[in-house]
Amino acid sequence: MLDTWTLLIIDDCAADRKIYRRYLLKDPHQSYQIFEADCAEEGLALCQKIRCDAILLDFCLPDMSGIELFDQMQQEIFKTSVPVIMLTGRGDEEVAVQVMKRGALDYLVKHNLTQDVLQLAVRNAIKQSYLQAQLSKTQERQRLIATTALRIRQSLNLEQILNTAVAEVQQLLKCDRVMVYQFAPDTDGKIVASSVDSFRTVALCDRVTAGDWGLGTGDKGTRRQEDRELMNREDVSQCLMPNSQSPIPYIYELGLCNCVSLKEEFNTNANLVVPINLSNNGNPTPKLWGLLIAHHNSGERHWQTDDAQMLNEVSVQLAIAIQQAELLAQTQAALAKEKQLNVFKSQIIATVSHEYRTPLTSILAAASTLAKYSQQLDESKQQRFLGIIEQKTRYMSKLVDNMLLVNQFELEKPKFKPIPLDLLQFFSDLIEQERETTGDRHELIFQITGHTQGFWGDRGLLQQIFINLMSNAIKYSPDGGAVEFHLIGKESEVIFYIQDRGIGIPIKDQENLFQSFCRGSNVDTIPGTGLGLAIAKGCVELHGGNITLFSEVGQGTKVTVSLPKVFPIDQLSPSST
Repeated sequence: MLDTWTLLIIDDCAADRKIYRRYLLKDPHQSYQIFEADCAEEGLALCQKIRCDAILLDFCLPDMSGIELFDQMQQEIFKTSVPVIMLTGRGDEEVAVQVMKRGALDYLVKHNLTQDVLQLAVRNAIKQSYLQAQLSKTQERQRLIATTALRIRQSLNLEQILNTAVAEVQQLLKCDRVMVYQFAPDTDGKIVASSVDSFRTVALCDRVTAGDWGLGTGDKGTRRQEDRELMNREDVSQCLMPNSQSPIPYIYELGLCNCVSLKEEFNTNANLVVPINLSNNGNPTPKLWGLLIAHHNSGERHWQTDDAQMLNEVSVQLAIAIQQAELLAQTQAALAKEKQLNVFKSQIIATVSHEYRTPLTSILAAASTLAKYSQQLDESKQQRFLGIIEQKTRYMSKLVDNMLLVNQFELEKPKFKPIPLDLLQFFSDLIEQERETTGDRHELIFQITGHTQGFWGDRGLLQQIFINLMSNAIKYSPDGGAVEFHLIGKESEVIFYIQDRGIGIPIKDQENLFQSFCRGSNVDTIPGTGLGLAIAKGCVELHGGNITLFSEVGQGTKVTVSLPKVFPIDQLSPSST
């Protein structure tokens, strides 16, 4: 079926108008709707009422010349260029030059006019005008997109990039609101940027589920990857930005979803959506980062393909900016981590140098005394010197173990291997071991309440928690006294706390005590590395638990640990299994 073009003939000669009409209606390649006017005034009135695809304009009119009328139409009526073909009974080249300079697309002499010539002239004029309009529109669109892309990419801060993008796109598309929706790896995602903070005409929820995008609503753990793969497929991307020339009034006509839940969620029927795809390390399938959404609800809005193309081109520039910002953030994080590790290594060297010197001096002194005077020393004195060597060696061995464990926490988490544990027996054995090495000045109290059965934990990590907390409680109670260990069993968790009556910790020091190499400012000459609480915290977090501390100077310290009885299997790292 042929498109119908609207043509206006302005000529004071009725016979000529009849000839032009007959010629054009016989065109086998084009269909026309033709309007006629016999003077400039009537021609101007018709131009204001109808949208013309082309105008045949006689040079000589009774009320003004064709050139004067053409100038008036250009100034007063036409917002965009309408092709005009000037007709004259004289083959005057000077007139032709004037007409063409003013923007007419062609100039025809009446007595040379044939059916084929007129048909071809009109078709060519309309097509040329259409191509010029498309070129101008494309150039303007590219200029706007380039300007938008430049503003988006002026920053490497992700938040600023997203906020700039939604503001620029809103101006670009002249719509009510633009949003960026980001998918999260372990949740459905959320709106991370919006060009309007409060939007009264739309009750827009900040969370959208994968099911709302037509991606299935099964178990999230098993469906999410399938959903992402589906959305990355080319056919879905084409649905997001159609290639057809037809208007796109509603989001659910894009093939994005089953429309019911999404329409209720957004409370609107005028959203245009394109994906934000990031390059995927050489993988031909891009990584779906999120969605760029244009919304218009304040009036009738039929999205055109040009709108979708512009939004899609902006999303490409936005994806580049996002990737650059993420790369910068990763680089900065890596540099910060490297700096942190360098500081950590320096602290290890300083701590080892300081903490090893005293026990090594004691070991060397005891060993030297035994080597030189073993014959003169009775058995009890020899055992005392051997005990010093053993005690200091154990201290140094524990220091090395702590350093290695903290190093694992800094570089990568130690493997977590939970097994069923009898906590009553487990802690009873540890308490007995501690009593064997603790002097008479300290009394270790062990109390149990509730049921502790059904606990799964990592034996080695749990032992580290106990040893470090218990040794701290004993060490920082230099005057002796009771050290209490309470084990409380609940339905889904176990809680234990260790309480001493020692020197306590100043409030100003408590905030950083769970960081490596941090100690209270009141420890005086009591030896220590500041690693015990950091190790305990790391081991507790691997169990999915929490650790808290309460302390008062001169009154003592209470450290409480809560651990789930069964660690969620889906939270285990690959190295744990």
